[in-house]
Amino acid sequence: MSALNHTHDADARSWVDSANATGCDFPIQNLPHAVFRRAGSAEAFRGGVAIGDQVLDLAALVSTQQLDGPAHGAARDAARAAALPALNDFFALGKGAWKALRHALFELLKHDAPSATVQALRDCLVPQAEVEYTVPARIGDYTDFYTSIDHALNISRLMNPDGDVTPNFRWIPTAYHGRVSTIGVSGQRFHRPMGQAMAPGAKAPTYQACARLDYELEMGVWIGTGNAQGEPIALEHAGEHIFGICLLNDWSARDIQFWEMAPLGPFLAKNFATTISPWIVTMEALAPYRQAWTRAAGDPQPLPYLEDAANRESGALDIRLEVWLESEKARREKTGPSRLSATSFRHQYWSVAQMVTHHTMGGCSLNPGDLFGSGTISGPGEGEAGAIIELARAGQSPVTLANGEQRSFLEDGDAVLLRGWCEKPGHARIGFGESRGTVLPARN
Repeated sequence: MSALNHTHDADARSWVDSANATGCDFPIQNLPHAVFRRAGSAEAFRGGVAIGDQVLDLAALVSTQQLDGPAHGAARDAARAAALPALNDFFALGKGAWKALRHALFELLKHDAPSATVQALRDCLVPQAEVEYTVPARIGDYTDFYTSIDHALNISRLMNPDGDVTPNFRWIPTAYHGRVSTIGVSGQRFHRPMGQAMAPGAKAPTYQACARLDYELEMGVWIGTGNAQGEPIALEHAGEHIFGICLLNDWSARDIQFWEMAPLGPFLAKNFATTISPWIVTMEALAPYRQAWTRAAGDPQPLPYLEDAANRESGALDIRLEVWLESEKARREKTGPSRLSATSFRHQYWSVAQMVTHHTMGGCSLNPGDLFGSGTISGPGEGEAGAIIELARAGQSPVTLANGEQRSFLEDGDAVLLRGWCEKPGHARIGFGESRGTVLPARN
């Protein structure tokens, strides 16, 4: 687990004025990574770091020679890797390099940086309002977990009021392998999927456009360094392999899903789109917001390979999350999106480290740039559901939007926005930006 250090100082300020604004997602205590270029340009995509409302162009930074000299050797090498069109090589350098670059950037961007440094770096800033992003790494493999007991219970009880989770849920972090080719960055627009669905009481399925389209509020977990095939990652070392976290929307075609799930799990219901936020918040930046990971006394306690004191002490992350929906009508009338729910990532039944460890226990190798989905994040309280199927009770209780429209499931033209941030007394607020995806009509 990352220890607290001077980069977490809540009183630290940047010479980039927008980074000091109240409610800013990207103060100097954050410094997340993305891959960008100027919107509409033919520029090459390259790595950047968010500071306030700007992107620090790492390729431009390297050319300024501000990281030259023996004191910054590791940070310079890390910056060169992080400036590439994909972050895989940077991820592969490991925790020491990630930390060296973060700490060097913190010093360069602090309010008391030398005037010559400030002058050089001002030319490396690009307004975020003028850029476009791409998926920040070459994703070799994508695994989507199922780790919220509140979500699992909500889904089970839609079918049976006395229902419970499957017997294995309380023993292992379950998951399935997803599709990489349709993962897109915030701003993704996709067509409503086609597929087979079986209506209640019908004798045969029909081929149709999805009628029960849903979103799923999740976090995306980026693997930094990997492991060799056949060499499991012990829980005590799992954190060393995790670079950072983003927002992730696991779009779901519920009617297609319920028909195709047995016996092998999701297929067409999940492979048509997954939307991630462009910014990856590092695990070091998230260190102040760790909390104790707990397991109810009456539940099975983890098997030994999924248990250790450090995970119990600080395995949970208090990431505040919200889901917003902007209908086509609201967009046209400029009335703004409606908030559907709010919760925290700290409620997950299994920790991120446990996901990594369990994934590798059978001999599976992970690689830099692999992506995990956390599974839908739902909390225990009213209004904490991470999917509309829970909020609207499978269409029985439609959700009313701020403009009076109602939703049982998503309609064409709907945009779903995921937002996340961390805050804690004595520490700066840091954010994740936004994951936004829009539903287009089906192609049939």
